Amino acid sequence: SLSTYAKVNKCGFIQTPFFKVLHQDGKTTLSRHIDYLTADQEKEEIIASAGFVLDANNAFKDKKIIARSNGETGIFERSQITYADVSPKQIVSVATSSIPFLEHNDASRALMGANMQRQAVPLLIPESPIVGTGVEYRAAKDSGCLIIARESGFVTYVDAQKIIITKKPNQNVSLNGKTLYDTTQEFTYAQAKALYENNYKEHQAEYTLINFAKSNQDTLVLQKPIVVLGEQINEGDILVSGPSTSQGELALGRNVTVAFMTWEGYNYEDAIIMSEELVKHDVYTSIHIDKYEVQTRELKKGSGQEEITREVPNVGADAIKNLDERGIIIPGSEVKEGDILVGKITPQGNIEPSPSEKLIQIVIGE
Repeated sequence: SLSTYAKVNKCGFIQTPFFKVLHQDGKTTLSRHIDYLTADQEKEEIIASAGFVLDANNAFKDKKIIARSNGETGIFERSQITYADVSPKQIVSVATSSIPFLEHNDASRALMGANMQRQAVPLLIPESPIVGTGVEYRAAKDSGCLIIARESGFVTYVDAQKIIITKKPNQNVSLNGKTLYDTTQEFTYAQAKALYENNYKEHQAEYTLINFAKSNQDTLVLQKPIVVLGEQINEGDILVSGPSTSQGELALGRNVTVAFMTWEGYNYEDAIIMSEELVKHDVYTSIHIDKYEVQTRELKKGSGQEEITREVPNVGADAIKNLDERGIIIPGSEVKEGDILVGKITPQGNIEPSPSEKLIQIVIGE
């Protein structure tokens, strides 16, 4: 994955940002102008590593600066510096920068931790970390799993299905001689509620939440509102938490109490002993969604066709107790591995291949 703040230019090269360093009147100052440089362009510059000290006028205090040039790190005169890092974490990815106290971790352990974060599944009850690094909010906001307010206003309706925000009108609004909103007055929740109750759709923004959808990784996609009725919202605020987020922050796990100790040998090598309370309270419970499709095909030479039915031969009544009259599992049934989801019978005879199977047979010559 790309390092933090990096981007790809139109030619396909990776660029990373740097502050331009100015030399005027015998002073070396850090400007707020940012240039994006490729690896080849970076080699030609002397770039100060993050951690330099500036005074109130953004001038470098130290005469000697730790910097790098042509891929080598060294100590340079401040008058030689041409660029400076924008952040200490721009050398690592977003996943790596979310590891607390990264500088005190072994490099291989940090790499393993960053990869494990990408493998985390969304928990049923997520929780943002107590000890964070400051990237959790932005990482969640840029993930695409949240709903961000497109305009400012008041929350006039909220439930698990949708959120409605009533925004400030640009002109006076009256109904039957009664003024609902006057542009000379401050916009309040009472006025927003009146506009909502009188069905002024042009002043409303509706956001639809995703409920129990299936992701590409077969995990649960569930969005939960984090705003309340009557809350004032500004453009850009987070309205809804998504998978692996809590209150608008990245939440890949849970905050639990951990003890490093022996326990009758069950903690042998890298084994972990988990409290039964964690299981009872669904602390690390995640929901996974699997999709099953069943097709019926016609047999050759008029031998009949496959049939979906509840009358499955050679099975007991207990095996089909959760099937409806069509032979399909009843929604809400609790099933275990090996249970019948769809009853299907196939008469003896040659099966007519489906169009896709015919194409495969033609391609491979069978």
